[in-house]
Amino acid sequence: MTKQLKLGAFFSSGHPAGWRLPEAFPETDMSFPNYVHMAQTAERGKLDCIFFQDTVGVVGGIKENATPTKCRIVWPEPATLIASLAAVTKNIGLVSTATTTYSEPYTIARRFGSIDCISGGRAGWNVVTSQVELEAMNFGQDSHMEHGARYEKAEEFVDICFGLWDSFEDGAFLRDKESGVFYDPSLAHELNHEGKYFKVKGPLNLPRTPQGRPVIAQAGSSEVGINFAARCADMIFTAQSNIPDAQAFYRQVKGKVASFGRNPDHVKIMPGLMPILGAPRAEAQETYDKLISMTSDEVSIRSLNHYSGGIDLTKLDPDMKLPELPVANTAKARQAQGVAKAREMDWSIRQTAQFVAVAQGHHTVVGDASDIADLMQEWIEAEACDGFMLMSPFYPVPLERIVDHLVPELQRRGLFRTEYTGTTLRDNLGIPVPENRYTVAAQAKAS
Repeated sequence: MTKQLKLGAFFSSGHPAGWRLPEAFPETDMSFPNYVHMAQTAERGKLDCIFFQDTVGVVGGIKENATPTKCRIVWPEPATLIASLAAVTKNIGLVSTATTTYSEPYTIARRFGSIDCISGGRAGWNVVTSQVELEAMNFGQDSHMEHGARYEKAEEFVDICFGLWDSFEDGAFLRDKESGVFYDPSLAHELNHEGKYFKVKGPLNLPRTPQGRPVIAQAGSSEVGINFAARCADMIFTAQSNIPDAQAFYRQVKGKVASFGRNPDHVKIMPGLMPILGAPRAEAQETYDKLISMTSDEVSIRSLNHYSGGIDLTKLDPDMKLPELPVANTAKARQAQGVAKAREMDWSIRQTAQFVAVAQGHHTVVGDASDIADLMQEWIEAEACDGFMLMSPFYPVPLERIVDHLVPELQRRGLFRTEYTGTTLRDNLGIPVPENRYTVAAQAKAS
């Protein structure tokens, strides 16, 4: 039987020059009607989820070293956005980013648990430890915690959320009008967590959610990030640009998942992919060339600066080879991937910056629906992924082309479903509902 792809739409992507094209939405960042159109378009294509990136600060700042042509300056808080989109969609999963470095576990557990309840089981939380140094300065700090410490804090944070989501067992709320019993105290539990970073009593003031807990997504590809994802995540978003590297990552993560006693099939690995789609093929190439021509070296090199380990690459000759870079305290894996790609291709700073600017270092493919379906089929058949997080250089036209041309081609090949298979995000991803820890303990005691 042909293995079918899992597909998400990554809505926080976009080429730096994409907003300038005449067919692009003039206001993708704050227009709720535009977000509704995008979400409903993705749902029309039967995609598993829409996925929103987030930072709690403006990447690159707005004054010194600012890039006035860059469009990604303002955007809605994404959990608020997916809660709103739950009311205008029915089946598609709704995944939002939230940081464990600058949040509190009780707040995040309540926020995403609430969205899971009101959406009927379609919520997902993309767990991040924060990449942008400026974020620290918005929360009373001068700089980020060390990379390893951020992940240590994240593990404790997520463990607390898992415990809070188990506060009430299934069947705890009787709501029996005749007897007057609203809930069964024997099925309610305090967490009483005391750890290195947090002290949380519980319980969470929410019932057990439709999915048991929201789907957990994670995007770290460093060694510590992979360990964290293998232990906690249901979906892993990664940047991979070729099959051999993607296969190695796939095997590493699946093996690590198994080492934690989890079923590797229950963790979906979804590399980012930006398909620049046209019919005929020449139309796609024309779009790509136009985007490149509209992007100045300054804009693309400032994008690359995010992964430079503190070196200001705009001060160097753009035609020189990418220099040795200090190891970054943020986005370590993305930095390593970008440097490796530059060394492999013998790229200059300018060429490396253009690669990063197009899709934040994710794989980009230019062609018609058949070309792009060929690539996706090759990857899944080679066990390089379980699916893809699809990115668009601008909105709405590229997303509409994905839904109207690429999805039907994948369906024709048996690589993607023609209808949703369930009502929750876990159903559609093929991920089971996690057992409640207290129910498991009670059953073990009874036996």
